[in-house]
Amino acid sequence: TNESDSALGQSFMITLFVIYGLLAIPFRSYLQPFLVMSIIPFGLVGAALGHLLFDIPLSRLSLFGLIALTGVVINDSLVLVHYINRERGQLNVMDAARVAGAARFRPIILTSLTTFVGLLPILFERSLQAQFLIPMAVSLGFGVLFSTFITLILVPNGVIIIDQFRRKFSS
Repeated sequence: TNESDSALGQSFMITLFVIYGLLAIPFRSYLQPFLVMSIIPFGLVGAALGHLLFDIPLSRLSLFGLIALTGVVINDSLVLVHYINRERGQLNVMDAARVAGAARFRPIILTSLTTFVGLLPILFERSLQAQFLIPMAVSLGFGVLFSTFITLILVPNGVIIIDQFRRKFSS
């Protein structure tokens, strides 16, 4: 078990590094990938809250759900940052963040809600065959639900803050 947990932790760290690299190339930035990935801890908090709500202890399958959650929450942030960057060609960063938030709000909310609702049958399944999947569904579902709302607030503000730092230190 210890060897498996260690290998899982190492694989997760390598995965995060690869994701950072994959994000840094198209963004041509070292800071924006960190902004996109800054949502991951909020997803983990949401997953922990889901486990508390359902009174389910963390298990190995919960960890698998957390790893899957990482990709989903990064996707929400990525979509928002990409849209902001696209709009920055025509608008200042504040207006671009506002336009991106309004334009991507519905798709991000709908994607997250449909993911959560799609996991509800597993969360409330009482058959013995499905019991082992419930911790993974709790991690994924509640992590996505919680991090979505944080993404819609934190990411646009993070882009604005990064832009202000760039302007302040480039002068």
